Amino acid sequence: MSTIKMNDGMQMYYKDWGKGKPVLFSHGWPLDADMWDSQLNFLAERGYRTIAFDRRGFGRSEQPWTGYDYDTFASDINQLITQLDLQDVTLVGFSMGGGDVARYLGLYGSARVAGLVLLGAVTPMFGKSATHPQGVDLSVFEGIRDGLRQDRAQFISDFSASFYGVNAGQTVSAGVLTQTLNIALMASLKATIDCVTVFSETDFRTDMLKIDVPTLVIHGNNDQVVPFDVTGKKAAETIRGAELIVYDNAPHGFAVTHQDRLNDDLLAFLQAR
Repeated sequence: MSTIKMNDGMQMYYKDWGKGKPVLFSHGWPLDADMWDSQLNFLAERGYRTIAFDRRGFGRSEQPWTGYDYDTFASDINQLITQLDLQDVTLVGFSMGGGDVARYLGLYGSARVAGLVLLGAVTPMFGKSATHPQGVDLSVFEGIRDGLRQDRAQFISDFSASFYGVNAGQTVSAGVLTQTLNIALMASLKATIDCVTVFSETDFRTDMLKIDVPTLVIHGNNDQVVPFDVTGKKAAETIRGAELIVYDNAPHGFAVTHQDRLNDDLLAFLQAR
């Protein structure tokens, strides 16, 4: 397996496919790099170098007890980019992974970055706060943490219905649902719980104002997990010059339900750079 060592000694797993201009993918919760296999393969076959990592605590990366915060996640991405010496890289972040790449740009700048893609991302802020009253009430996330502590396997199995929109007319295979559960159960329970807190409460609004690369925002307007009006719509309004594509009736997990359209949209964005 391909791994790199972080500053704190944690070994992080990554995939590195193809040759050409690099595209780096940051996965959503509670998944890992395998969620990107269609996109990685599609773009690698078309002349791009595609890289996806397992966030610390998830997939095949090590499972430290601490470090589940966005400054650390951004540092991990910075170390991966630096150690692989990626230049003119396009960053793609899905769901909580959108926060990873936004915070990376906020902390480390865009010297190595050619573009940014936010897919169903939690940016600029997901949960409700005194300065963000339109966010999702934090009691929702407390319920998620409680469900994970009580019976993680069943909670994730039930969660997949809203994630992929199968409760709203979308269709995914039994294999996809099985794979989703299997991937989720590879993660550290501690990481899975802690990340619910950080993706719901972290404020990326300052990071959004620092983004100075071409940006594409894609979101489904029937996202039952990360509501479009609170996140994707606001991100596109906040980031200078951002392009917004709304997938009509698409759920949160549109990388699966709208796989071909997403692949084509990513390729078009990359070809325009």
